[in-house]
Amino acid sequence: MAGARIPRVPLPPGTRLDTRAVREGLPPSEWGENSEALFLTSSFIQPDAASAAARFANEEEAFIYSRFTNPTVTMFERRLAALEGMEACIATSSGMSAILLLGMGLLKAGDHVICSQSVFGSTIMLFGREFAKFGVETTFVSQTDVAHWRDAVRQNTKLLFAESPTNPLTEVCDIRALSAIAKDAGAWLAVDNCFCSPALQRPIEYGADLVIHSGTKYLDGQGRVIAGAICATERIVNERFVPVMRSAGMTLSPFNAWVVLKGLETLSIRMRAQSERAHVLATWLEARPQVERVYYPGLASHPQHELAMAQQAGSGGAVISFIVRGGSDGPAVARKNAFHVIDATEVCSITANLGDTKTTITHPASTSHGRLTEEQRLAAGITQGMIRVAVGLDDVEDIKDDLLRGLGGL
Repeated sequence: MAGARIPRVPLPPGTRLDTRAVREGLPPSEWGENSEALFLTSSFIQPDAASAAARFANEEEAFIYSRFTNPTVTMFERRLAALEGMEACIATSSGMSAILLLGMGLLKAGDHVICSQSVFGSTIMLFGREFAKFGVETTFVSQTDVAHWRDAVRQNTKLLFAESPTNPLTEVCDIRALSAIAKDAGAWLAVDNCFCSPALQRPIEYGADLVIHSGTKYLDGQGRVIAGAICATERIVNERFVPVMRSAGMTLSPFNAWVVLKGLETLSIRMRAQSERAHVLATWLEARPQVERVYYPGLASHPQHELAMAQQAGSGGAVISFIVRGGSDGPAVARKNAFHVIDATEVCSITANLGDTKTTITHPASTSHGRLTEEQRLAAGITQGMIRVAVGLDDVEDIKDDLLRGLGGL
């Protein structure tokens, strides 16, 4: 971009992740505030008509109108991009609006997308139903079978999309292998990094072109606001996403940006603590006679355990899914048993959100993936007996006791 540029915080070269998590952004104002300011304004005064014209024509960087330029939002974008090791970021009103912006910026009628069949239910609905209305076709494939991804490539394939780990089975994809497939096809690879966050995993290091976030989850970390983001190169953000954002306005509010910005300051500490608790709980669940199977990348029994340890900084993350016994008696009994365990809890929050400091528990088949057909759910491995627990900062012994209230009665 020609002309003046918005200044950056002057951090020394090589400044490490934890320091960037608390300092990356914009320099303080003339008042010298140490904590980042919250700019609650819809518009910004321009010094003169010529400057206004130059700024609206993108000849000069400046803050103009908070639908697409705001200092607080910019601080969040710069900080998240730095944590992901990427050049730029564009913030959105939610994680799903980030995926909507991804599609609107990169795809057109006649394009083809390859997407994991194990992603979040709303992501499947967006690609499979909403984008299809505009002539974009999506093929859903196995998250973990690289051959399925390769075989699905067409001449018009433009985007490969995966979560790693997935919600709720915690399936891990080989990001490096998918990157190679995407590059051979002349397509982009986008990875939803919601479950790990940059504290545990940086997909760009394995060849991803774009990283998607629901800032609602671990980036905020305390269940306070809704937010989303796409991290990519500066060129992709400026050429593909900024024009769409400027017209369509799936904008992150300055207040929500400020909340998530402050959440990033404790991201690394929270992720380490919550992951440690999750590993303890997953190990305990695996030994319970009432539990048929536990899905957690930190366990040696997880099918992609070694890959997860390599990609996720040796951590399994903070989300566990498990299946209660009773599935052999049919889906109705399995669902009844899962509901019994969930309803018996007195500490865990029964909510489909995750990434909170409070441990949450949900039944994916009837909540996060409830809008899918039974065929789609089973293809993704989501059965009626499955429960998902997103471990927070509660004492893990209290969470064990809480789950045992229901498990003990099966």
